Order: sequence, then structure tokens, then C-alpha cells
Amino acid sequence: MPKGRLSRWSELKIWWREIDRVLLFLILLLMSFGTIAVAAASPATANRLSTSSETLDPLYFFYRHIAWQVVGLGTMLGVSMLTRDNARRLGIVLAATMLFFLFLTPLIGVEINGARRWIRIGMQFQPSEFLKPGFAIAMAWIFAWRLRDPNLPVLGIATGTLGLIAALMMAQPDFGGTILFAGVWFVMVVLSGVDAKRIGFVIGGGIAGITAAYFLYDNARHRIDSFLGGGTAYDQVDLASRTLLAGGWTGAGYGLGIRKMSLPEAHTDYIFSVIGEEFGLLACAVIVILYLAIVGRVLMRLVDEEDLFALLAGAGLVSLLGGQAFINMLVNLQLFPSKGMTLPLVSYGGSSTIAIGIGVGLLLAVTRRNPFLKSRTKGLGEWMGIGQADAMNSPSARPVREIQP
Repeated sequence: MPKGRLSRWSELKIWWREIDRVLLFLILLLMSFGTIAVAAASPATANRLSTSSETLDPLYFFYRHIAWQVVGLGTMLGVSMLTRDNARRLGIVLAATMLFFLFLTPLIGVEINGARRWIRIGMQFQPSEFLKPGFAIAMAWIFAWRLRDPNLPVLGIATGTLGLIAALMMAQPDFGGTILFAGVWFVMVVLSGVDAKRIGFVIGGGIAGITAAYFLYDNARHRIDSFLGGGTAYDQVDLASRTLLAGGWTGAGYGLGIRKMSLPEAHTDYIFSVIGEEFGLLACAVIVILYLAIVGRVLMRLVDEEDLFALLAGAGLVSLLGGQAFINMLVNLQLFPSKGMTLPLVSYGGSSTIAIGIGVGLLLAVTRRNPFLKSRTKGLGEWMGIGQADAMNSPSARPVREIQP
């Protein structure tokens, strides 16, 4: 091997030693449950999309899901092997590239169900899906500039970037996606050390923005009015809620669900309802616990993180994953306005599976840590009031890394 270079086997051993194996196991477990759920939902979608000239196999989407899961898993593991510096570079390039495609979407995008969100270049993909992980990394990079120069207007730059993305997203229209981006941005604003007064202005601006969107943005007003007015027997959100509760605590059994056959997008947006009907509310609770475990595990990993970029990137990426899952489940429970948002790591997806694989891979990459190095700083613990407080009692204390035998 060239001097200073490691063999591929050595790199794999280092990756396995540094990766958060508990987090990896939770992600793989959630993907396994997703595969079973898609198998249950596939007949409903195949039946709905079959025509007189072509009848789809009941497990058509299940077979395709397996193929996409293999690609997504390979992407996730490949990205997770990147160093933090390379993960940052990938995220910034991804954000810049997808922002460019987001500009092009209103011009050359493909319209589906009244929304122009997709671009077809060889394959059809949604730029906003790939922008999500890039956005989290880019925001973490911008906020981390404060360490170099506290006078840099990082909040203004980050807010301006969010405003540009929000304008492009709402033009598609995609109000729910805009809310998700804003939520991730807000988490980073809080963790980046912005003073309470500015955070108060941010909250006030957010409330004013949502109010303005209701009166000036037809898509938002229609969705909110539909949600507040209650659904009908023919409303897809009401159907999803009824389907979710139809199985009781233990479910009707695999393949025995009936209400799922009336659900639109049973394999994507409303797969949580299919899980409820066929496997029961207890299975839904397991899915919720897995998402909470992933979020909790990442936060535990970040408690003593001394790298501000890694802290913000990890928190942003896990907020993105948890926030999307939270919104999807609330829609299925009829507790949130209808939004075409998949359940990450569980729903069927093509290019979106790859996008989620990139996001989770970046999350695994930025949370990698040498097990022989013990941090003596407080990281996220400083903000939460937990962590290794005894190591930083003095205001003049400096970050130190202690090598463990």
C-alpha cells in the first residue's frame, strides 16, 4: 500500500469500530418492518392501478420495494463510511445541486396530482427529497461559522436560504414540505446558541408566516380548512383514520385487511394505516417506539459532542427523519392536514428511498466516534443541562480529549 494509505479491510474495521452499531441496528430493524408493511399494502395499490388491459401482480410493489431497498441500503452504508469532512462536502454539493433543480422544477417539472414537484432526467425524482439531507448539512456548516467569527451574520444567511427554499417549495405547491424545512432550521437556530430574544423573534415570525400563508396561499388555506372542518366518508384522511383503527389492538392479520383496498397511496403516504389494520395498534406503537429510539439514540450520541458542526448536523438530520415520520403518522391519525409525505424507512419509494438512504448515511457518518477517545466537553449536554458537567466547572476550561487505554 502507498505510504500513509490504509487498506480497504483496515478502513472497514475502523468504520465498524466507530459506527454507532445500536443506531444502525435500529435503522435496519425499521427497514425490515417497512418491507413487511409494503408486502401488506402492495395488493391494495396494485388493484387500484390495474386496468382492463393490464393486471398488476398483487406483490408488484413489494418486489420493486425490495430492489429499491437494496439500492438504498447500499447507498446508506456507502455514505456512512465517509469522514465528517467528506460528509460535509457531500451535503453542501447535494444542497447546491438540488437547489438548482428546484429552480428548474416550475419550468421543466412533471405535474402529478396537480403538483409540479418531479423532474424526469433519465429517472424521475423529486429535488426536494434530495435537498432535505443536504439542507441539514449546509445549515450546520453555516451556523458553525460562528466559531471562526462571532460577528458573521449566520442567522441572516441561514434565514435567507430558508426563505428562498420556502418560496420555491410553495410554488410547486408543497406547504407541508416547507413546514418540515422550517422545523429543521428552527432546531438548528436553538442549538447554535442564538440568544433568547432572537429566538422569540423567530417564533413570532413563524406564526406570522403561517397566518399570512393561510390568507394569501390557496393550497395552505384549503388544507387547513379541510382539516378544521372535519373529513367525510370519502375523504382520504378520514379513510386512513378508519383503516388505522379497524384492526383493533392486534390487527386483522396479514393479507386480511379490507379497508386498505379503498386507500389511495396505501403503500406510501398511508402505509401506517395499513399497519394498523393488518397488524394492530400494538404494531403501530412499536413503529413509534423505534422512531423515538432512533431520535433518542442520536441525542445521546451528541450529548458530549465537542464538534459544533457534527452537533448541528446530527441534530438537524435526526429532526428531519423524526419530523417527517411524526407528520406522516399525524396525517394518518387525522390530527394534521393532508400532506403527501412518506413514512421514512418504511414506505415504498424509488428515488425517495435513495434520498432517505443518503440522509441516514450522513447521520451515521457525522455520529461516528473513535471509541478510544473520551470527550471531556459537554456538547449538547451544555444546552440540556446534562453531560459531563464536572469536566467544565471553570469558565476558562478548554476542550480536552483524553485517550483511554
